[in-house]
Amino acid sequence: MNHGTYPSITILGSTGSVGEQAIDVARQTGARVNAISANRNAKRVEEQAREFGVKACAMADENAAKDLRERLADTDVRVYAGTDGICEMLAVPYGESDEIVLNSIIGEAGLKPTLATLRAGKRLALANKESLVCAGEIVMKTAREKGITILPVDSEHSAIFQCLRAGREKEIRRILLTASGGPFYGYTAEQLRGITPERALAHPTWKMGAKITVDSATLMNKGFEVIEAVHLFGVTPDQIEVLVHRESIMHSAVEYTDHSVIAQMSVPDMRLCVQYAITHPMRSQAVIPELDFCRVGALTFRKPDTETFPLLRVATDAIRSGGAVPATVNAANEVAVAAFLEKRIGFTDIFQTVCKTVAALEPEAKKETSLDGVFAFDRLARIRAEEQIRAL
Repeated sequence: MNHGTYPSITILGSTGSVGEQAIDVARQTGARVNAISANRNAKRVEEQAREFGVKACAMADENAAKDLRERLADTDVRVYAGTDGICEMLAVPYGESDEIVLNSIIGEAGLKPTLATLRAGKRLALANKESLVCAGEIVMKTAREKGITILPVDSEHSAIFQCLRAGREKEIRRILLTASGGPFYGYTAEQLRGITPERALAHPTWKMGAKITVDSATLMNKGFEVIEAVHLFGVTPDQIEVLVHRESIMHSAVEYTDHSVIAQMSVPDMRLCVQYAITHPMRSQAVIPELDFCRVGALTFRKPDTETFPLLRVATDAIRSGGAVPATVNAANEVAVAAFLEKRIGFTDIFQTVCKTVAALEPEAKKETSLDGVFAFDRLARIRAEEQIRAL
């Protein structure tokens, strides 16, 4: 396959789970990679830069950027440093009219690059949840002003995006958002108390980074996806129904006003989501195995247990409140998950930390809609979450 079949791409977060899968898609399809970014792994970025002959790299960590400059001293590759450096790299046109930026940076750190991509007028394939969770109204407003359709890379949102080609926005009745249920589906609150980070990181279906894997285990990840879907698809929280689907074959579905349900199904492989975002509105030759329905057998669906796993409800309530409330949920959760992975708190302490932090900040946070206000509540929520952790 030649370069002309695909747009040229920039991959942000190229050493992470989604980023590496995007690298694999580029490798399999021959897509041209213009630029890449990562946090600290200069060695891996050097390997990627040399393999694809990129024009630029950016490292969020200043010391890693210095290391990468030394590693690539024999090349013409320009190396940028810090979040501002990533945004500066994104502002540069690489001579491609069909350039697309895939943002798979983890955490709130991905928000500024998302906005920088849109402001540069480049197409955005979005795998960074926090961009829409923390500042969905601002991000979507910027996209509309620039005439850019955000192409979702999450498996569920990619599925919904594909299903929406079957009807018009005003014909949507419900979005059926599927969840694997995580490794602790069916557990009681008592059983969850002794969960270790090692057990939480053993996801039954997807291979992901540590933070998002824990979020899947707590169902916070699904809560974030509800918030994202509200912004991406212009629906209300009440139009979204979460279904636990253990087989992870139906990645989500859309029910229309005539009660017709259109679903997207495939083997669970994120490379399809990356590929579709890059090739949209066209499809291309497969980079994933085919789906064998006879081997799959039955498909099952259940309601989520939001009493035992309260963070799904917390996130849904947050998007109803609006303002900076979703940002406080995200920030408190990031702090709590990090503390859990460091074995400073237990698994169910994540729930308690997030719930108490959000309850304390929600009355004021819901009034704030500016980007500066979002960042301010993000910082405040992190401080409050640490206070809650120390009080446990």
